[in-house]
Amino acid sequence: MDRKQPIGIELVRKGIINETDIEKALEYQKTHPDKKLGDIINILKLCDSYVLINAIGEILGEKGMLLRLEDIKVNLDDYISPDVLRQSKAIPFEIEGGRMKVCFSDTSNKRSIDTIRLLLLNKGLIMEKYITFDTDIQNILKSLEGKETDEINSSADTTGLVDTIIKKAMDKRASDIHFEPMEDELRIRYRIDGELFTAANIDKEKQSQIIGRLKAISNMHQEKQESQDGRILLYPDYNIRVSSQRNVYGEKFVLRLLKKNADVKRIFELGFPNDEELVQKSFNKRNSITVIAAPTGEGKTTTLYSVIDHLNRPDINVTTIEDPVEIRIPGLNQIEIDSKTSFSDSLRTVLRQDPDIILVGEIRDTETAEIAMQAGQTGHYVLSTIHTIDSVEVITRLRKMGVSNYDISSTLATSVSQRLVRKVCPHCAKQRDFTKEEIEIIKKIGAKYGVEFNFSGKKTYDIVGCKECNQTGYYDRIGVFEILNIDDEIKELITENASTIKIREAAMKKTYKPLVIDGLNKVLNGITTLDELNKKLVLF
Repeated sequence: MDRKQPIGIELVRKGIINETDIEKALEYQKTHPDKKLGDIINILKLCDSYVLINAIGEILGEKGMLLRLEDIKVNLDDYISPDVLRQSKAIPFEIEGGRMKVCFSDTSNKRSIDTIRLLLLNKGLIMEKYITFDTDIQNILKSLEGKETDEINSSADTTGLVDTIIKKAMDKRASDIHFEPMEDELRIRYRIDGELFTAANIDKEKQSQIIGRLKAISNMHQEKQESQDGRILLYPDYNIRVSSQRNVYGEKFVLRLLKKNADVKRIFELGFPNDEELVQKSFNKRNSITVIAAPTGEGKTTTLYSVIDHLNRPDINVTTIEDPVEIRIPGLNQIEIDSKTSFSDSLRTVLRQDPDIILVGEIRDTETAEIAMQAGQTGHYVLSTIHTIDSVEVITRLRKMGVSNYDISSTLATSVSQRLVRKVCPHCAKQRDFTKEEIEIIKKIGAKYGVEFNFSGKKTYDIVGCKECNQTGYYDRIGVFEILNIDDEIKELITENASTIKIREAAMKKTYKPLVIDGLNKVLNGITTLDELNKKLVLF
C-alpha cells in the first residue's frame, strides 16, 4: 500500500479519516515499523474496514477487497504452495471464466506479482489482481495451514505428535526438521531439496512437552538448556542427528535425517561431467590428496561417497573417518568418531592400518590438514572436504591453516567445488523457448569465460508446481561442479606463493571452468532453470 504521496493525506482528503486518526496511526507505527499505515488504521478500527480498503484501492488504482476466510473458494494446494503465498503476501480466492482472482497486500511489489501471475499462467489461468490488508492475508494463510497442522496436532499424546512430525518429514523426503519456538507458537519446518517449508504451527502450551520428548529420545539431559547434541535411533532406516540451541522463546531443535542404507549414486548421476577419463584424472591417484569444497549443505559428503564407491575394489583397503557414518558401504572400513576422539586422532591410528585410500570426512583444523598432507605424501590417497567458495580458494584455505606452499603443491592433486541446484519437476514443468533476455545473459557469461554456448534445439522450462513437488515446480537436486587439476604450472605458482587470482588466470587457460559454466550447461539441457542457478550463484 505504499505510494509516493502519503496515503494518509489521501485518506484525509477523501474524508475517510481525520488528522487525529493519522496521529494515532503514526504513534502506533513507531512501535510497529513493519506495519503500513493503511493496515494500522484498520487494526485500530479508526474507520469501517470495507470503506477503508475500497478507498485505498481507489487511491492506488487497484480493486479493493475485504478478504475473509469464507471468500476462499479454491483449494490453494492445487495451485500455489503456502510458502510462495507467504513470501508473495498473496491469496488466490476465486476462479471465474478462466481468471483467478488474487488478493495482494502490496501491489507495488512487481516481483511477487509476476511470480504469482506466471505460476497461474502455466496452469492456464489469467490473474486478476486485488488489494487487501496484510493482517488479513497473514491470518487467512495461518488458518489455511490447518490441514497439515490439524493432522499433526490430532495425535493423542506428545509421543504420537513427535512421531507424526518425524514420519511425515521422512515421507516428504525432508533432510532436516526444525522445531522453532516462536512468541506464541512452536513452528515446525521441513527442509526439502534445500528449501525450508512450514509444515505446522503447534500450540505454545505443547512446546515444553515436545522438547522434553525430543531430549528423551535423543539421549540429552532434560534439565540442561545449553546447546546439546544427540541422536535418535528409534527408526530402523534412519540415523537422526539432533542439535539443540536456546533462543529467546525456548529451545530450538534441528533434526538431520540420514538414511542408513541409502543407495550410493554413481558420480555421473550426481551431475559430475560424464567423462570417465576426467574422473580417472581427478580421483584415481596415489601419493596425493583430493579435496571437495563447498559451503555447508551442498552435498560434499555425497560426492565423497560416490567417489569412494567408484574406486572401491577387493584389492584396495579403503578406510573412512566420519562424523557420523551417513551411508554404510560394503567392503569399506568405516570409522565413526565420537566426543572422545577427533579426526586427527583417528587419522593417526588409521595410518597404522595399512590403508590404500583414506576418506577424512572434513579438514577442520591445522592438525588434521597436516596429517592428511603427510598421509598423501607417504603412498596413500586421501579424500576429504573443506569449506570454501570454489576450488581455487582451497589453496588459500590450506595456507591459512598453516600448511606450507611446498606441501600443498606436492600433495594436492585435485580440488573440486560444487553446489546443489533443484531440478525441474518432471511431472509439471512446462517446456518453452529461451527468451531473448535469457539468451543474452547466458552469452554474456559465456563470453566472460571464453565459452560459446549452442542454443540450437535447446529449450527451458517454466515452473508450474504440483502435488508431487509440493507446488514448488522442482523435484530433487543435482550438482554443479568445477574441477581444478593441479598440473606442473599450478604447482609452481603455489610454490611461489602466487595469489589465487594468478592461479585462477593460469587455470582458465587450460581445462578449468568455473561453477557457472557447468550450471549453464545444465540449464541449456533442461535440467534446471536460469532462475534457480541465479539463486545459487547470483548471475544477474
